Formats: sequence, structure tokens, C-alpha cells
Amino acid sequence: MEGETSKDLLQKILKSVELLKNEQDSLSAKFDSYERQTNDQLKELQEQLKPSSDKSDKSKVKEIVQPKVSTSKGSKSYTDIVILTTYPDQFGIKPIPLEWGELDPNVRGPVLASRHPASIKIRNAIGAYGGSYCVYRALAVAMGALDPQHRPDFQNTEPTVTIGPHPQWGMPDKIVSFDPFGHLTSKLFSSQIAQGLDIRPTIAITKAHMKLAEIENLVKNGKLKVDGNVVLNETGELNVVKAAVEPVWYLPGVASRFGIDEGVLRRALFEDTGGMYPELITRPDLKVFLPPIGGLSVYIFGNPAFISDPSKRLTVRVHDECNGSDVFGSDICTCRPYLIYGMEESVREAQNGGAGVIVYFRKEGRALGEVIKYLVYNARKRSSGGDTADNYFIRTENVAGVKDMRFQALMPDVLHWLGITKIDRMMSMSNMKYDAIVGSGIPIYERVPIPDELIPQDSRVEIDAKIAEGYFSNKKAPTKEELAQVKGRGWDDIQH
Repeated sequence: MEGETSKDLLQKILKSVELLKNEQDSLSAKFDSYERQTNDQLKELQEQLKPSSDKSDKSKVKEIVQPKVSTSKGSKSYTDIVILTTYPDQFGIKPIPLEWGELDPNVRGPVLASRHPASIKIRNAIGAYGGSYCVYRALAVAMGALDPQHRPDFQNTEPTVTIGPHPQWGMPDKIVSFDPFGHLTSKLFSSQIAQGLDIRPTIAITKAHMKLAEIENLVKNGKLKVDGNVVLNETGELNVVKAAVEPVWYLPGVASRFGIDEGVLRRALFEDTGGMYPELITRPDLKVFLPPIGGLSVYIFGNPAFISDPSKRLTVRVHDECNGSDVFGSDICTCRPYLIYGMEESVREAQNGGAGVIVYFRKEGRALGEVIKYLVYNARKRSSGGDTADNYFIRTENVAGVKDMRFQALMPDVLHWLGITKIDRMMSMSNMKYDAIVGSGIPIYERVPIPDELIPQDSRVEIDAKIAEGYFSNKKAPTKEELAQVKGRGWDDIQH
């Protein structure tokens, strides 16, 4: 918004809040009028149904069929009044204190996003628990499969290993995209939960065994050894600790990270999600937002305590979701080969006395989504000159309007949550990830590109285009002319 100051923008937002409030008051008045009218009609109906003292008139009274009230499973889940939004000065609204960036959890306070009757007037966060799965929860309530007042039983759900607290948890600018205390909620705020507040964890930590065909082959070929601790047996079974993290955005911090005004961020989040969360506009006092987006997973190889120990070596790969390659083995990109290579080196680091970490973000198709990604694939393969590396990013921008929406500014938060202060080996070629991590205060001592032998032939288009764009490589970046000669396989090619 050129020439528009934060003050002007704030005035616009306040005006929008006032208009929205007036509209809600008008809607409430109409509802009251309708309710009075309905009550009057009901009284008339009851008078007509009263037995007549004159038996001869009974035959003249028509049978009146009253409208059926819905008795579907979810019909009793809500009250008759729909609360579209709330306001800071509304009667009864008093959010419980939340001091983001405080290391003492008692001072920081819990993140409370529930609309449970006991919580709705004192909640201090916009949105809903569950990330993108909050929509499925709503569907389960509508179907009657889930009681909306269900309260989780957190017995025996506590983390299997200790993560934190680390000094970074008390630095407001280090972690702004999720709650660092999210895995300790049921313990730290047990008294508030016992009093009826619907406070829920946004992080879970557990242990697991993993089996991957590629790791099994590395063990069989003698490239990875069985140590009984990290690699458990000859089938390549891996012993890991893993964490699932849901997004919890501290809006002032997120806005600052991207270099934009908080008011602009709130307006965009409201407008470009179809107005899903009006409180982004009407509740400027609420600074925390739980967005309905995918979160992230962390896989730890070796002793979790070594991750934050600067005397121990650490190998890290930060990976963004690619369903086609990661799960189904599509060869148009290097995602799965690089992911497996990152695991291999993480395991090796752990076996040598250090630790390894894989962070997996739900940012499918560079956060453009899988539909956009497949449309781009079609555009690439149908190009008149073929699928060439010099047009790789252009095809994406033609369809999506932007080449990448991952915007790695929030990505380092998880590294700070783990207490990481340096990375010895970074299994990534991404310049955006490197810049974001180093810019957040974590030095990277070595960058490791994917070996040529792991690059599928059809993905040379992607990898060469990225190297030319600034991705790290041990080789010279290809020229524009050389990129034009790098051509991917056509759909009908059996052999490349």
C-alpha cells in the first residue's frame, strides 16, 4: 500500500471494526424482532389448537402440522445464537495474561484458543487447536461423532524425552511460529486444566522405530553398520525420537520477521482466507493466532541431549514436503533421494558420537500446493521446446504468480526450540534456508550438496535450474545457454 502509513492503516482497521460491530448489532436486533414475531405466531397457533366447547365446530378445525425440528446427530451441539466475533471492550471479555517470550512458563501463561463455554470469554488466542485438522474436528462435531465439549485425558501422554527449556525460549524474537512450551502444557498448566480451562498441547514427543528400503540396502551393502543403538538390526531398523509441532503464531513477531506491519498481516490473513477469522480484525488485543495450516515433524537420531551440546557434532536436514517423491517415488525431483541421504548422514553422525536431525515441514509444492505443482508439471512437459532448465522457474511463476511461497523466515524457530547453537553439516543446497538459519544466529560450518549419483535423470532440470538461481554446489553454475540444453523426459519417453 504505497504512501499509506501505519496510522492510516490502523484507522481503516478501526473503521472496519466499527462497521462490523454495527452490522452485528443490526443482525441481533433483527433476530430479536424475528423471535418476537415467531412467539406471537406460536401463541396464535396454540389458540387455534385449543379444544372448542362446541363439539359441532371440531370438524371445521383443520389439522395443523407443526414444522419438524432437526434431530440430526449434530443439531444439539450449539446454542441458538451464533457468535460471529468478539471485541476487546465487550462485556465479560477478559483474556488470561499471555507474555510471549517469557522463559518462566508461569509468567508466560498458557495459550488458550478453545471456544469451550468455560474458556470463550477468557481465551487469549485466535483460531483453533489442531492446525489444518481443526476442520475435520468441526466435521466430526457436525456429524455427531464427537462431543464438542469433549475434554482430552492427558494421562501418560507426556514427552518420552526432555526437550528444553533452552535460553532461546526466553528470547521473543527467536521463536514466533509455535509455542515452545507446547509439549509441556498438560504438566505446566495442570491446575488451570483441572479448573475447567480447555488448554491443549500443540507439540507431542514420542519414540519410534523406522524401516526404509534404502537404509536396509545401505546396511546390507556395508555402508551403514549395525550398532544396536541407532541402527538396531540387519534389516536397517532405526531407533528415533520424533516430535510433531502445530503452528502457533505470535503475530507481532511474525510480522517483524517478514518486515511488514502487523495490521497488514492481520488484514491479509482475514481477507485472503475468505474472512475465516474475523477476530484478526476485531481483536487487536489478541496477539496469538493458531492458523489452519500444516505443521512440522522432527526426527532425532542419537542422543537428543547432544543436539544442544556445542561440544557434539550435529548434522541437520530441513526438508519441505513433496508427496510425489517422498512417498510415491516420482523422479521429476530430488526430494526423496536428498531426504534419504540426509537420514543416512544423520545416522552416521549419531554413530560417530554426535547427533542428527531431520525437520520435515508440511509445505507441499513450495507451499503452493500439490494442485499448482501438477499444473506446472503439465505446463513444463507441454512446452514447445520441451521441459528445459532455463524455463523451470518461469513455468511456476506463470501458473502461481510466484516461484516459491515457503518464505523460510519462520523455519529456524524449530532449531532454536531444540537448543541448536551451531550446525556442523547442513544437508541442503538451498540458499534461502542457509540465509535464514545463519541470519537467525546459528552458524553452519559445512554445506553438503546431493551427490550426482543420487540425482534422477529427469530431475536434472530442477537441480541445474536451482544451482543457476543461487543454490549451493561444488560445481560452477550453468550459463543460460547451458540451461537451455538441459531437457527433461517427455511423457511418452520410455527411456531418457
